[in-house]
Amino acid sequence: MVASREKDNSLRIISIFVLVAALVIVVRLFVLQFVEHKYYSALALNNHEIYQQLYPHRGNILLQDTRNKNKEYPAAVNRQYYSLYAVPRDIPPESVVSTTEFLTGLFNFSPEEKNSLLAKLSKKDDPYEPIAKKVSEEIKDKIKSENLPGINFIGQEFRYYPEGNLAANVLGFTGQNEKGELSGRYGIEGFWDSTLTGKSGFLSGEKGALGSVISSANRTLKQAEHGSDLLLTIDRNLQYKSCERLREGFVEYKAKSAALILMDPKTGAILSMCSMPDFNPNNYSEVEDVGVYNNTAIFTAYEPGSVFKPIIMSVGLDLGLVSPFTTYVDTGERTINGYKIRNALEKIYGLSTMTNVLESSINTGMIWVSEKIGRFRFKEYVENFGFGKKTGIGLDTEVAGDISSLSKSAEIYTAVGSFGQGFTVTPLQIAAAYSALANGGKVPKPYIVDEVRHPNGQVDKTEPESGVVISSNADKLVTAMLISVVEKTYVRSASLKNYYVAAKTGTAQIPGKGGYEKDKTNHTFVGYFPASDPKFVLLVKYEVPEQEWAESTAAPVFKDVAKFILDYYGIAGDK
Repeated sequence: MVASREKDNSLRIISIFVLVAALVIVVRLFVLQFVEHKYYSALALNNHEIYQQLYPHRGNILLQDTRNKNKEYPAAVNRQYYSLYAVPRDIPPESVVSTTEFLTGLFNFSPEEKNSLLAKLSKKDDPYEPIAKKVSEEIKDKIKSENLPGINFIGQEFRYYPEGNLAANVLGFTGQNEKGELSGRYGIEGFWDSTLTGKSGFLSGEKGALGSVISSANRTLKQAEHGSDLLLTIDRNLQYKSCERLREGFVEYKAKSAALILMDPKTGAILSMCSMPDFNPNNYSEVEDVGVYNNTAIFTAYEPGSVFKPIIMSVGLDLGLVSPFTTYVDTGERTINGYKIRNALEKIYGLSTMTNVLESSINTGMIWVSEKIGRFRFKEYVENFGFGKKTGIGLDTEVAGDISSLSKSAEIYTAVGSFGQGFTVTPLQIAAAYSALANGGKVPKPYIVDEVRHPNGQVDKTEPESGVVISSNADKLVTAMLISVVEKTYVRSASLKNYYVAAKTGTAQIPGKGGYEKDKTNHTFVGYFPASDPKFVLLVKYEVPEQEWAESTAAPVFKDVAKFILDYYGIAGDK
């Protein structure tokens, strides 16, 4: 009887235990399935699903042959390179030295680099040590043929510039951002980075026991959107020829920097743009000064000097205040707000026409014209020509220049502004303003991207934009005056045998502490040709060359490049 009771108690205890265990399980299942469902779903996703990032291909950048629209040349493309790394724990101790010797010879490592590599490969339990980046396919194959244990590769897409230095300051370059992705910097690569980059995609799906995606399970696939290709307005042949000629002068004249712009005045298309010093974007980190990355044509603002005179003269012509034959008497100097202003070399010209003012580059004559225009109209026209604001060409990094002095009420600012002092502009702004003088008074918006070619086949072609700033009659008058400038003043340095050229030189002083610096000037020569029907605007600028006048530096380079351009397109003479 006692044994029966003990048996019943044991069964009761077991039943209670089973009931409690079952209750705990039910409660736990409830918590897992309802209360903490989201947490454990996420945990399961991390353990049983894959997330694969799909990277887009960066778009290509192309140059063209403007004579043959079917010819295009890659300027920036993607190329497969490899990162070389070691797994030291997989390298047998007896192979460490021989592996170090082989890699040192292949990569031409210095003694310090060799010792560093030996130390890396000697770490017995180390799972990873980087050795080299951007290893070519050829070098990779040489290493693989040696069957070196513990030496491995990871394939990676890098940017490659087939033309080396050509158009480097226009193109910019790419580096890796904090995520390890290619990121554009400077020039086209920087300004158009998002367009060139495209958009990443992803693949999310359930993973089986062996790690492969279960095809029948739910999965989400978002395709990467590859970057768009950009066709530039730059003509490859003109770019090469003009930049090499600019480089020759840059070296010969021992200038601090140099810029060249070749532009279609009717459309605003940039056919060539050079900046010195330059660099090789394939090895951009090797430069000693990061300032080399800046494009002088759009970044280095400066006081333009006498190349500004035709712009202000065109305003006087447009307003009907002067004609090419209007005269005034030059006394050689003017005193304004207590400041004495003289002509270059303190010359006195006496009775002079407005054409003479440009031919002899008479400062006091330009002050006389600016006083007729008046301060408010002067500033308004300068702004309408595009000064004081970025052109919006689509390059990183462009500056606006500074014309704030023209807003000041003192007469001296308008007076010195009439001959290009007291404010700053970029070479591109000057080239665009001269395009208005060559284009019936319409200033075009400069552009350098001809087409944006999207992966879906859509092509966005740039449509030229322009705005009227002076009348076509004023345009014709100032062009005739500038032809006279070249034919009478720059016969040797800039005149072409069979073509009329309308152009002006500028040897501009450089402002410093307490006034203008002594014996330091910027040289610019800018003009358009053939002057009877202008097809090209060309600007050449040298910063602080050793020579004294722009006529002996920028002008000869202008002439040589202009001759090549006219021969290149086979344009008939207009003389």
